[in-house]
Amino acid sequence: MKRREFLAALGLAAVAPAAPAALAQPAPLVEVWRSPTCGCCGEWVKHLQKNGFATRVHMVDDTGPVRRGAGMPERLGSCHTAKVEGYVIEGQVPASDIRRLLAERPAALGLTAPGMPAGSPGMDVPSSPPYEVLLVARDGTATLFKRHG
Repeated sequence: MKRREFLAALGLAAVAPAAPAALAQPAPLVEVWRSPTCGCCGEWVKHLQKNGFATRVHMVDDTGPVRRGAGMPERLGSCHTAKVEGYVIEGQVPASDIRRLLAERPAALGLTAPGMPAGSPGMDVPSSPPYEVLLVARDGTATLFKRHG
């Protein structure tokens, strides 16, 4: 390509219209069921929002029925239950793990950070021990998805 052709192409690229906003990907919506008295749940929701997720929060007195209705085994439960694009997210799962789940799209129920592990989003504790996020199969079995810390 000659210099003049290159400069002409560069000029056309500069005035070409940007991609229409309609083609932009909307933020994934995470629907969360949590207790109004649990501060760590609120911090987890803020973590999601800071990392580009849209959220819809439902305050409930007991998250157990939501968890059971979503198919998440009680032994893998935590303080809040969420749903995003057909997956169940239980507890303080980092936004980066949710993004990976949505990118890879495994045939699974979802992810869990069982209990309330120190060091997870919303449970920020300095010098926390490592914690694990588990991938939960539809039959309730779980395998390691990511180790943090």
